[in-house]
Amino acid sequence: MNAEDTGPGLRCLVTGATGYIGGRLVPELLTEGHRVRCLARSPGKLRDYPWAGETEVVRGDVLDGAAVAEAMRGIDVAYYLVHALGTGAGFEETDRRAARIFGEQARAAGVRRIVYLGGLTPKGVPERELSPHLRSRAEVGRILMASGVPTTVLRAAVVIGSGSASFEMLRYLTERLPVMVTPSWVRTRIQPVAVRDVLRALVGSARMPAEVNRAFDIGGPDVLTYREMMTGYAAVAELPRRIILPVPVLTPGLSSHWVGLVTPVPAAIARPLAESLRHEVVCHEHDIARYVPDPPGHPLGFDEAVRLALQRVRDAQVVTRWSSASFPGAPSDPLPTDPDWAGGSLYTDVRELPVDASRADLWRVIEGIGGDNGWYSFPLAWAVRGRLDRLVGGVGLRRGRRDAARLRVGDSLDFWRVEEIEPGRLLRLRAEMRLPGLAWLEMCAETDDDGRTRYRQRALFHPRGLLGHAYWWSVSPFHAAVFGGMARNIARTAARTPAAAAHRPTPTG
Repeated sequence: MNAEDTGPGLRCLVTGATGYIGGRLVPELLTEGHRVRCLARSPGKLRDYPWAGETEVVRGDVLDGAAVAEAMRGIDVAYYLVHALGTGAGFEETDRRAARIFGEQARAAGVRRIVYLGGLTPKGVPERELSPHLRSRAEVGRILMASGVPTTVLRAAVVIGSGSASFEMLRYLTERLPVMVTPSWVRTRIQPVAVRDVLRALVGSARMPAEVNRAFDIGGPDVLTYREMMTGYAAVAELPRRIILPVPVLTPGLSSHWVGLVTPVPAAIARPLAESLRHEVVCHEHDIARYVPDPPGHPLGFDEAVRLALQRVRDAQVVTRWSSASFPGAPSDPLPTDPDWAGGSLYTDVRELPVDASRADLWRVIEGIGGDNGWYSFPLAWAVRGRLDRLVGGVGLRRGRRDAARLRVGDSLDFWRVEEIEPGRLLRLRAEMRLPGLAWLEMCAETDDDGRTRYRQRALFHPRGLLGHAYWWSVSPFHAAVFGGMARNIARTAARTPAAAAHRPTPTG
């Protein structure tokens, strides 16, 4: 690509658009006048994004050469924002294969540039001593640069932005533990970077000259230890001074479980984050500024990045979260929608109740479920189930909600994910807790033949093997309390809304 190529917008392919960075990159590219195509395994997850109507979305997986080839057709710049982290012991080989397919198909399609966001690696540390996460990120970058397509590899350490896994980990550790015994990696020096500077570098990299084929370190102006980051966060958030006591006995595995217990970030994601902090991750050059000049006030400092992220959280304006992408190993099979489904056993628990409120009032309660609002029944049972899920490596209940009032397809919601939403009528959640089978929960706001509002709730479970059947029958005695209580309390909550009360007839007599 020529440096003077600053004319009409480029045709950009974005992989990982359902993820934290990809979901924020797409609107930035559109704002710059580029045309965007998204490659997604589940295109439906992008349906409710505000920018969905301005993009082309194609179904495919980066491990499917034919799908990648089709997605690359007519593309100028291809963004590689996916990785196989957490998919199992063989994730490095999966990453390797995917990168090779992506590079080969980009070259065959005549793509003019690949842009990849990787991890900042410590200088002078042999690659074999790096965490598997960082080692794989570095290898992917090399494979893409060797593909024959000019490639920009951006290497970042800790990304500070509302909803990022790194920020959520920092936020919850600092807010929940005024006194903490911490792993020794809190002494490691880190160069964090604001998410808006990451996005600026990603967008600007699209127009780099054709001869550029290299990696760039990207970071903010501050170099801090993780301990200093926690104390800095506490100061920006106006929290009392935190007491931090580092100890050497917490291994990456133990510290990841510690992070998993204290924060919403599950151990499967916390571990690579913790392992990446064993070595100093500091930028050794700022050459990116030759091609993507720093505007006034950028890169943002740590305190400003935290302040902006906290403001987004407080204003409920978190665009994407670390949980935007599916949790590794989570079930993804769609709900069997055929009434005469013949795929095996499908257990159901159905509850229906009249509601003394409008459908709109009922829908507001349904769409507001989970997170701080809870699940409207037997809080202790939900809390215990969430803790048990985290103990076996699941996500538990701590993921909460991206937005306190609104949901969209693909949103994580505690240990569920929004599989379908029909505003005003239907919310379908798919379970992502560890289960011997697949589970869904549907909540509907309906109107009966007499024009009265009805609430309909359906829990479904598709067991996997004998253990799945045993699981369903072992928990079924509690359904009346859990699911029955949920239905009754949702109906009562809807009826107590000010709007419902204002429209209720006043008794006479």
